[in-house]
Amino acid sequence: MKKVATPDYTVADKLKTHVAALSTAAKEVVLPLNITTHYPRERKRQPECFRGFMLFDPERCISCFQCSFVCPANAIWMKEAPSGRYYPTVDHGKCIYCHFCVDTCPGGALKTTKIHDIAFRTMDEMVAMTEDMVEPPAIIREDKVVVDYVIDKEDLTLKRTKEVDELIVEIEPSEGVPMVSVCVDRGSCIACKVCTKVCESGAVSSLKDEEKLIVKMEIDSEKCTGCGLCVKECSMQILRLVRRE
Repeated sequence: MKKVATPDYTVADKLKTHVAALSTAAKEVVLPLNITTHYPRERKRQPECFRGFMLFDPERCISCFQCSFVCPANAIWMKEAPSGRYYPTVDHGKCIYCHFCVDTCPGGALKTTKIHDIAFRTMDEMVAMTEDMVEPPAIIREDKVVVDYVIDKEDLTLKRTKEVDELIVEIEPSEGVPMVSVCVDRGSCIACKVCTKVCESGAVSSLKDEEKLIVKMEIDSEKCTGCGLCVKECSMQILRLVRRE
């Protein structure tokens, strides 16, 4: 078996190779070409719509349960508050941060942040109760530089700016379309009273006709928040959400 011969470098070749290596090292010291963000001393700039840790505003919540219904990971369930209202809690051990809950919240009670590096000591701590989402968690920051990835002439470079990216996004939530629940077929109502039980705003009530012994359901449009709970739970499917006039 023939062995591969060892290259015979001249002194000039060796000197040329060493100079090229030192030149490359010098360029890296002056103008680094790496695309690595030195976290946590540096932080990549995230877009305003970044799907991070969620905050909750109870003043905007109408207890419609929509966030719980839409969650594909079953990470959200509703917790009863002392006031009798129901507010969301989030299990971060299940949450996939799809933000379907943020997008579907009609009152804008859930909002996104750029916080993504949260540490939990136990599995129990991963369950964020309602009161834990009202204020941002304690944040320890070491970053003083924001990194932007820039593509120029098909080359990817890093642009470093000495500033601190704000992690709490101040975006005015959408007002949405004002809706109200109405009954489209009173003759098919079986007076099960499920709508009165699920209505969080007290807009649905039952009236009993003493002569005919018929229970009639009434919806107060002024109290109705348009959450759609009664529409979802109606077994006869005779309730609808329509635009508020």
